[in-house]
Amino acid sequence: MRDAERPSGAASLIPSGLDGVLVLLRHGETEFIVQRRFQGQMEAPLSRRGEQQARLAGVRLADPGADPPLPIPDAPPCLFVSSPLERARRSADLVAAAFGEAGRPIPPLRSEAGLSEIAQGEWEGLRDEEISARFGDSLAAWRRWPDRFHAPGGESLEQVRSRVEEALGRLLGEMAAGATPGTMDRHQVLGYADDVETDPRWALVVAHGGIFRVVVCCLLGLPAHHFWNFDFGLGAITVIEVRAGRAVIRALNLEDHLGRAVTDMAASPGADETPPRPEGAL
Repeated sequence: MRDAERPSGAASLIPSGLDGVLVLLRHGETEFIVQRRFQGQMEAPLSRRGEQQARLAGVRLADPGADPPLPIPDAPPCLFVSSPLERARRSADLVAAAFGEAGRPIPPLRSEAGLSEIAQGEWEGLRDEEISARFGDSLAAWRRWPDRFHAPGGESLEQVRSRVEEALGRLLGEMAAGATPGTMDRHQVLGYADDVETDPRWALVVAHGGIFRVVVCCLLGLPAHHFWNFDFGLGAITVIEVRAGRAVIRALNLEDHLGRAVTDMAASPGADETPPRPEGAL
């Protein structure tokens, strides 16, 4: 299919006719988050709660048909990808372990450098109050106009988008390879039965809140100023279906599976009672 014939709303990086599902999983809570430090590309281990969040996400993804069902094909993922940063790798390993315990096969895990978190330059490792005191103007500008401002010494969203699109292009190309192209000549409204049979492949991506904001903008063809229009909780699941080349958000920031994480951690002797917080800018 020529680009001119792409359906409206289909981003150019998505192979024409691709039927598939991308499942985005943000890593669990880290010690930096507990300490209210900005992470960026600095390494920070998962907290005890973060490890539990990743395990619970893995249990949920290994049984997508459990009530309420997730909009994920009842088949093993064709790709299992993570950011190379340890908090994402560790979360992915815990998900893989949950798949194994459930008897669900998974492909080998691989890292994608293009899915590393946004580099935050001079903000990385600093606490909220330190950044507000030393970089208050640039922080305020980033939170209001992310397409025009970024952390001193960090990455712009234009730079991030370039590497994210490259990584997504590889991932989506692998999903499309050898698959039968889908068609737009089927119902586009949920709830209607359709005679067109599809057997979409699905891939699991374990990465970061900031990078997932960029991923969604890329897949939906949105400009970078929509960066803050999406949010991703720790250990939360987002499902994006690709229908014949057009990305459709099927589930955003699902967190119900994490209900036991806070309860279990609170009941554990010596558990960290600090509630999960957003990662500041990221």
